[in-house]
Amino acid sequence: MGPHPAVAAIRLAVRRVLHDVITEFQRNAGHDRPAEAARRPAHAAGSPYAEAGAAGGSLTALPERPATPLVLVACSGGADSMALASALAFEARKLDVRAGGITVDHNLQPGSGLRAAEVVTRLTAMDLDPVEAVAVHVGREGGPEAAARDARYAALDAAAERHGAAAVLLGHTRDDQAETVLLGLARGSGIRSLSGMAAASGPAGRYRRPFLQLDRQTARKACLVQSIPVWDDPHNIDPAYTRSRLRHEGLPALEKALGKGVVEALARTAQLSRDDADALDTWAAEAELSVRDETGRLECAGLYALPPAVRRRVLRRALIEAGAPAGSLFARHLEEVDRLITGWRGQRAINLPGRVEALRQGGRLVIRQS
Repeated sequence: MGPHPAVAAIRLAVRRVLHDVITEFQRNAGHDRPAEAARRPAHAAGSPYAEAGAAGGSLTALPERPATPLVLVACSGGADSMALASALAFEARKLDVRAGGITVDHNLQPGSGLRAAEVVTRLTAMDLDPVEAVAVHVGREGGPEAAARDARYAALDAAAERHGAAAVLLGHTRDDQAETVLLGLARGSGIRSLSGMAAASGPAGRYRRPFLQLDRQTARKACLVQSIPVWDDPHNIDPAYTRSRLRHEGLPALEKALGKGVVEALARTAQLSRDDADALDTWAAEAELSVRDETGRLECAGLYALPPAVRRRVLRRALIEAGAPAGSLFARHLEEVDRLITGWRGQRAINLPGRVEALRQGGRLVIRQS
């Protein structure tokens, strides 16, 4: 008799991601080894190449490297991430993968350090190694949810670098994806925001989200049938947080008005939007080369001829390259800069986040630090 359907579903999702990680790890290792061989003189004293040459053997032998990739799971102790940790532990034993875990203590609730220690104990009992808890300080910039997210990802990035991890698994589900799409819609954001969370993101695709096609109830059921204890974060039901209100009030109201299937439809919207956004980003990257003069400045006539969606992407890329923080650039900023191209009436320079300014001079769009 096989595992419960919920357990089988989460294991299959994790197995697929691990196969991708292994393939990429082996491909990268294959690319790195010839370059490393070229950097190491075969005659260097103590070199394995020198010893091989002295014995009349091949000079291409390389020193040992980690033979298997390390994959970490980011685990809060909640149902989604505990289900993910259990599936990683199970699949790693069958594949050429080392598995570890990281839990981040945000220090936002009394007893958070104790809960982090409990998560470490549970992950260790699953035979994950390395396992550690990382305490962070959450600032205030961007609001409590954004500040906690920034602190968490900074800690996960540092842990991945410290341990040399090939990937970090995150437990975001299809329900989380639907919430992210609605939040982007409420902000009046563009198609990139509506595309939600990517299955792979971060430096070199470090962050992987195996559960984006699974609902939250599947993860919870997998924990229940495996008798895995979970912790329900009170912040997830606190109406002070926007995502919590959306989860417990907004989405149920939409399902009541529109019928079941809203979450699945929003998740499909995210994928379709991502495909479109990726295509437009590629188009914009290619178009940017054609609208710069020989000195690298943007030509307003060339920009004007581009479709608005492509032109605004070119402008956004240029503003970020000049020093504007990506997270602080909003649609209204891009609209103001775009009017320098499409509605030129002699406007003054536009001040933008990061002390960047944009102005029109002699048919060129000048973007620079003010």
